[in-house]
Amino acid sequence: MRPLRLALALAVLVAPPVLAATPEELSSLDALNKRRGDPAAVKEQEDALKKALEASPEDYELLWRKARLIQWQADGAGNNPKLKKSLGKQAWEVADQARKLAPARVEGHYFAAAGVGAYSQAVGIMKALGEGLESKFNERLDTAIKIDPQFDRGAPLIAKGRYFFELPWPKRDLKKSAALYDKVLAAHPENLRAWTYLAETRLKDGDAKAALEAVNKALQGSTDYDPPEALRSQAEAKKVKADIDEELK
Repeated sequence: MRPLRLALALAVLVAPPVLAATPEELSSLDALNKRRGDPAAVKEQEDALKKALEASPEDYELLWRKARLIQWQADGAGNNPKLKKSLGKQAWEVADQARKLAPARVEGHYFAAAGVGAYSQAVGIMKALGEGLESKFNERLDTAIKIDPQFDRGAPLIAKGRYFFELPWPKRDLKKSAALYDKVLAAHPENLRAWTYLAETRLKDGDAKAALEAVNKALQGSTDYDPPEALRSQAEAKKVKADIDEELK
């Protein structure tokens, strides 16, 4: 037994140390994320994440940031369901790795839910319901809401509001959807995605005038808080505005 114990002790002594991303690396990734509207910055962030994760494959801070980037790409792949499905599944899986490493942190739960949501949108809500994805989505999202509902300017509450909007009748609940957006906007009036989704919900609920007020907030709001996200929201708001104008004719 002594030789075996000695060998085990030596193995522990010579085992490579568990590496973690440095604060400088994380700061650099976050700076690149602020420029994610630029494909070159996205590519640079992808390369940096790949290299960092090769050295630290179980680093929570890296995993949730990777999920964040993939989810951004999934969110922008609306005209390509096949790509959105693939990216949504990737974001879901990477974020699930993260949330298992740090279950008390919000990021892993939120981006896992967002990945499930993107995947569900790509395959179709009815099919997603048939595959049992509703419970997977809500399990992750409700945990995120419990931990920090105002994370990333109310993103978990916005996702829940969109959930109530996109559900088929009779599960759809436009009143709950609008109430969640109102809650976000009370804390984050700059959030243009919340204004855009509120406008779409109001329109669907038959109040085109209230929808017009909300969509104008989105179209006229400042993009300074997060230019890539805000500009994407305004692009969507323009489509909603066209639908509102048609309804008000």
